[in-house]
Amino acid sequence: MKIYIALFRGINVGGNNILPMKELVTLLESLGLQQVKTYIQSGNAVFRSTADNILRLADTIRSEIKRRHGFEPCVLLMEITEMEKAMAANPFPEAVTEPNTLHLNFLSSIPVNPDLKGLEKLRSENERYELKDKVFYLHAPDGIGRSKLGANAEKLLGVLMTGRNWRTVSKILALAKENF
Repeated sequence: MKIYIALFRGINVGGNNILPMKELVTLLESLGLQQVKTYIQSGNAVFRSTADNILRLADTIRSEIKRRHGFEPCVLLMEITEMEKAMAANPFPEAVTEPNTLHLNFLSSIPVNPDLKGLEKLRSENERYELKDKVFYLHAPDGIGRSKLGANAEKLLGVLMTGRNWRTVSKILALAKENF
């Protein structure tokens, strides 16, 4: 049995796509997933599963949410080792002291033709970023809400992504490890 981390994009944000975490747990358990735990309301879950095909499992979860709740969120699944590698590869280790300014944007796939010049044009003087495999790291000391780079990165990378700040990624990883 494997331990998976699920990152849902666009759940419970701005009053849209409402899915209480208790209902998400029930939904995931109904799909045969075990020891389901969630972290904060924006859609983070960890669970055990015998599934080997991670893409098929993500599609099953997405389809079941659509069937029961009428919307179809982006669902990115990964194993613990993937999140550990993403954290270990952090190109801005000094930024972890302000964990809300460091963002890991997990990508659905490795970008084939990212617009790196476009990313650079949108970068503010204080921002730093780096693309490594399926993670787009963004250090935005002035806040992600003000970042034009953060707002446009997905379009310029050309792949779906969902982001979490360093604090949240750390908490999700700890949750995945604590009872498994």
